Amino acid sequence: MKISTKGRYAVRVMLDLALNNNGECIKVKDIAARQDISEKYLEQIIAILNKAGYVKSVRGAQGGYRIARDPAEYTVGMILRLTEGSMAPVACLEDGSECEQCDTCETLEVWRDLYRAINSVIDNVTVADLVEKRRRREGSFDYSI
Repeated sequence: MKISTKGRYAVRVMLDLALNNNGECIKVKDIAARQDISEKYLEQIIAILNKAGYVKSVRGAQGGYRIARDPAEYTVGMILRLTEGSMAPVACLEDGSECEQCDTCETLEVWRDLYRAINSVIDNVTVADLVEKRRRREGSFDYSI
């Protein structure tokens, strides 16, 4: 399994919005510059996040985007599933899909274990965790978050 740029960039956008959340809207061009993502591609990603209610948009001269809820409410898994779809490593583990060989497949348990491991990681890391990691790395961790 490979996470596409859309998924990786969506996580970075949510992190950027959380890190720069000062009550004011953030312009796409500012996020694009900080994250080194083209504005056009970033607008596509933000549209997905906006439609899902992960970000709020404000129109006008002072408009832009801001994170909709507390960063602790968003997991990396939520963002990746929104942009990537299923995180299942094989089709037979996706919802509603069943392989004809499920009852006799010797490898199914390997794929289930892998799927559980993937979900365990991505569902237990929040955007707030990423904010904390960034601030610690930069030496400016704010314990009031």
